[in-house]
Amino acid sequence: MLEEHIDYYINRDGNFVFTKEYHLKRGYCCKNKCLHCPWNYGRSSDKRVSDTSSLNEGDNDDSN
Repeated sequence: MLEEHIDYYINRDGNFVFTKEYHLKRGYCCKNKCLHCPWNYGRSSDKRVSDTSSLNEGDNDDSN
């Protein structure tokens, strides 16, 4: 079962955004360029997601 603020959060637009922890639990990359992808698919090396400190900012519109 998914837990809010651990596996996902809801951004300002009302979209569910999956966290790095969720993706790691799932265990594979879906290749959708998710905002918190721990495999950094589709991101250059300078835009890597390194932590979840900005989870509740809601500045991004990515629902994956």
